[in-house]
Amino acid sequence: STKTELPAPYGPWMEIAHDLPQLIASHQLRSQVHQMPQLSARHLQGRKELHLAHLVLSFITMGYLWQEGEEGTVKVLPQNLAVPFWEVSQALGLPPILSHADFVLANWRRKNPNGNLDTIISLPGGESLRGFILITLLVEKAAVPGIKAIIQAIHAILQLDEETLHKALQELAEAIGDMSKALKRMHDYVDPAVFYAVIRIFLSGWKDNPAMPDGLIYEGVSDKPMAYSGGSAAQSTVLHAFDELLGIRHSEESTAFLHRMRDYMPLPHRAFVEEIHRAPSLKQHVLSSGDARLCAAFNQCISALADFRSYHITIVTKYITVAAAKAKARWAEPGDRAGPSAGKPPSVLEAKGTGGSHIFSFLKSVRDTTREGMISA
Repeated sequence: STKTELPAPYGPWMEIAHDLPQLIASHQLRSQVHQMPQLSARHLQGRKELHLAHLVLSFITMGYLWQEGEEGTVKVLPQNLAVPFWEVSQALGLPPILSHADFVLANWRRKNPNGNLDTIISLPGGESLRGFILITLLVEKAAVPGIKAIIQAIHAILQLDEETLHKALQELAEAIGDMSKALKRMHDYVDPAVFYAVIRIFLSGWKDNPAMPDGLIYEGVSDKPMAYSGGSAAQSTVLHAFDELLGIRHSEESTAFLHRMRDYMPLPHRAFVEEIHRAPSLKQHVLSSGDARLCAAFNQCISALADFRSYHITIVTKYITVAAAKAKARWAEPGDRAGPSAGKPPSVLEAKGTGGSHIFSFLKSVRDTTREGMISA
């Protein structure tokens, strides 16, 4: 499981991290960060402590930058936050920004012995934020048998073991189907209005983002501003691994974006995806086998993956496009401006994913090229 506590000297970080929603709501986070002692990352030991530190510092950073919304950004991340965040990032091979690995993979704990999940660190968004993180985690968990099936499939190709390969492909298709089932629970736990108006901005980065056109200066690290993309499920290793195994070729533009997202994965994840890329081609093997059962099992994987991507588009439509229209409509109504959307609805990010991609053209292109990966009889 994940680590939930850092060693005692890092108390000042943990105190701020555990109080982020409150500090942001009361507009006090920036002044709290300015009073934080300068701590060195050198006393952190082992990957688990480093991942927890990266999670804690990335959440504090996102809160610090977006505390005043997209109109009230800053150009500099103060040294007492920037330097240790940079050190931890270098040690892990992760960029100094909130990534999928922080937000989801490192950010869960068991609330009690019977396995109920909770997050470790939070941002504004209450139960909807908790739901968003944990449902995404459950999608990753549903993928686990599929990741294991990839390894079995590659071994089976190398050993020319068609029986094992067929079974591995069936397990992969089933895992992808279970990911879609897990994703469907998003509707029960995440309120679109809260996701759109509250949560989304805190996942935004400072690359290709008009709200922070110059990027961010990490004080004490470099005088030059640096630009990093916001957190995005395009950083999840799982779909990259499936695409590599199934030999799916996305458009040039989509591929460029997805490959850039690999720089936001933990190093062992990136190595895993590259390892699959170097393995013998599954598709070629299935084609040259002329085995109808293998072809059918391969196509089931493709079909399940395209269905998952279609369903994700449905979710994005509800949580971004429809939510945006509703926020605008509420803003246009005279009178009642005291609700949660009392500020202007977020405009800059409207048609963009949090990772900075033009969301619908990207998602539809990726879904369509997935379907095109079918083997025709």
